[in-house]
This record gives sequence, C-alpha cells and structure tokens, in this order.
Amino acid sequence: MAPLDLKGVFLSAFDYKTEKYVIAKNKKVGVLYRLLQLSVIGYIIGWVFVIKKGYQETEESLQSSVITKVKGVVFTNTSGSGPMLWGPEDYVIPQQGEAVLFITTNFITTPNQKLGYCAESVKVLDGRCHGNEDCTKGDTVIAGHGIKTGRCLKKDTNSTGTCEIYGWCPIERSGRPNVPLLGKTENFTIYIKNFIRFPKFDFSKSNVLETADDTYLKKCSYDKLSHAYCPIFQLGDIIQRTGHDFQDVAVLGGAIGILIEWNCDLDKGYSACHPSYSFTRLDVNATANAISSGYNFRYAHYFKNDDGETHRTLYKVYGIRFNIMVHGKAGKFNIIPTIINIGSGLALMGAGAFFCDMVLLYMMKKSTLYRERKFETDHKNGNNNRESTDKSEEAMKQPSELEQLTDSTSDQHIPGITDLPKGQMDKSCD
Repeated sequence: MAPLDLKGVFLSAFDYKTEKYVIAKNKKVGVLYRLLQLSVIGYIIGWVFVIKKGYQETEESLQSSVITKVKGVVFTNTSGSGPMLWGPEDYVIPQQGEAVLFITTNFITTPNQKLGYCAESVKVLDGRCHGNEDCTKGDTVIAGHGIKTGRCLKKDTNSTGTCEIYGWCPIERSGRPNVPLLGKTENFTIYIKNFIRFPKFDFSKSNVLETADDTYLKKCSYDKLSHAYCPIFQLGDIIQRTGHDFQDVAVLGGAIGILIEWNCDLDKGYSACHPSYSFTRLDVNATANAISSGYNFRYAHYFKNDDGETHRTLYKVYGIRFNIMVHGKAGKFNIIPTIINIGSGLALMGAGAFFCDMVLLYMMKKSTLYRERKFETDHKNGNNNRESTDKSEEAMKQPSELEQLTDSTSDQHIPGITDLPKGQMDKSCD
C-alpha cells in the first residue's frame, strides 16, 4: 500500500459521520416501520410496565416463619396394639409443629419385643441359609434384624432355612393393612400460620385475618373467595386439590407440597398484599405398584415389665409428609428501573429504524439510488492538507485559461480580438 493511501486511511479515522434524513416515498417500508414502532410501544407499555411492573424496585429475599397445628382424634383396635385413642400428640411428628410435618394414616405394630434369640425373616435374602457355614457368627444380617449366631435353623435337612440372630424378638411383622387404620384423619384440620417480612421495604404481614373476633379461627375454613385469610385446611381437601384421593394415599403414604406465595404490590398499600395457596403431590412414584411408592418409617416405645426386663413395641407407620414452602416477591415504585426500561424501549425503537434502513438500502429494487442519497461526503470541511492536494491535482489535469482560449479561437470567432490585424495579433500574443 502506498504511503499516500496509508495517510488517507489514518486521516479517515478522524472523519465525523452525521445522520442524513432522506424521505423515501416507499409505502411498504413505511408500513413496516410503523408496525415495528407500534410493536415496541406495545411491548414497553403492555408487557414491561403493566404486566411485569418494570417501574418498580423488587425484592425476593423473603423472610418467613411457619407454625402448624393439627386437630382431631381417632380410635383404633388392632390385634397388635389393642384399643387405642390417637390424638395429635400420637399421629403428628414432630409434635411442636413445623414447616415439615408427618401425619400417620396407617401402621403395623410388633408388640412386646425383647432382646433374645430368634430366626431371621425368610424375606431377608442375607438371612437365608442351607447350613451353619452360611451363618458366620458375629456377622450382621444385611438389611435384617440382628447379629448372626452361627446356627442355621431349618425345618428339615433338604429345605432352605434362616439364620438364628440375636436381636429384638419376635422380629417385625410384615402384614400391612390394605385399608388405612387411621383413615378418619381425612376430616382432621391443619392450622398453618405464616409470618413474612420483606426487609428492604420494612414490610411485614401474616396470613391470619386481623380481627377482634376470638371465635373466627374456631369456625372458619379456608376458601379462596370468602375466607382467603382463614389458615385452617381440612386434610382431605388438601389431598383432593392435588388430584388424588385421600384414602388411596393414606394406605402407603406420600409427600404433599403446600406452596404459599406472596406477590405484593406495595404501591397499592398494605391491604393489597395477599397470600396465594397451591397444592401438589411431590413423591414421583405415586402409583401403588411402584417399589418406592409411599412414605414410612419406624419408631418404638420402650417399657419394663414387672421383672424389670426391657421390652418395646415397634411401630412401622405410613403417612403423609407435608412440606410447607413459602415464596414471595414485593415491588415498589423507583425512578431508576423506570428510566432504565424507558431507555431500553428507545433503543429498541432505534433498532427498528436500523432494520428498515437495511431493507431500504439493500433489499429494494432502487437500493442503489437510496444509498446515493443516503451517504455523501462533505469535502468543504475536510483536512487542509488533503484539500490543497486535491486542488493541485485538479489544476494539473485542467488546461490553462490561455490554452482554453487558443483552442476556442482556432475554430470560433471571438469579437474584439479577431478584428485586429494579424501582425498586431501575433505581437499581442508575444
């Protein structure tokens, strides 16, 4: 590249480009431009400001506290546990009421267990044996109930037996009832008290109606329209809202999610912030035939008999685990997000004009003509050195005034000059 070209490239970096507005009488591009403008305006006003409230400062770091309480009693009479009256202190775990609680709906009891020697269950694979060599003394039965003693207990020499163990005997019963023994818990109620706070706006509220009526909570039941601030729910209604039947879930148990959402527009005041409830079943394998379906665990009650021996009653309980989750967002007007969203809208308007320019300058039949009208270079305000160089080059290329005059007089008659005698004309030229 020649030195002059390098100099021109360098100097062109300091050129200033200004916009030139050209009115194009093209209806197609004009309609496209107006449609883009209307779309951007509709997006900014409808979506950003009306739906998403882009003029507000928001906070999602919700501080929350949940307190629960279950009420109801049920009577059972089984061969294992005998007659028993179940209250909240028996079927609710933990009893103090938390955001996660378990309500017993079915159970298996193994009464009067004590430490001793007995045969392992035949359902435990590691407890099966054909001889004493399969029951190594001191080994723990994998997924079993005790420690192997080294003996294989069989009914006859040809049959498969089970290892003798040292543990709580008799071993746990395995006959689960096909109907929930605590099925009447469907009519029990759960009281969910929720306190929330948005620290940025110093805003606090509860999901309980603020009233002087002491009997309100004793007679109300949650209804989205008539009693939105009554935090008392019937267990059967909760399960029904998830799309399942309470009695079916109660046999094997399950996991239920209770979601409380607080979407608060603080520009509308304290009374416009309301809780919204939704219910869903969380355990994935919810079918009765799934191996991991349901929810259960074990616990035991220990006691001593008259002889001072320690006994226990083992409970394998099935039930519904409730997970109460609280989410929320609060918003309040702030000038900063308002300006940012307005600026974003103006930038989108510019993007629409740029797109229409691309269509006009490169996609239309008369695009070359539009480009000539759109772009031009102003030589009058250029660099002085470049201007002088251009003028000198132009002077070298153009003939002098005398040459123009001579060429023109060779074939044309110029008054005032050709009237002179020839000799005088030659002298004048000299």
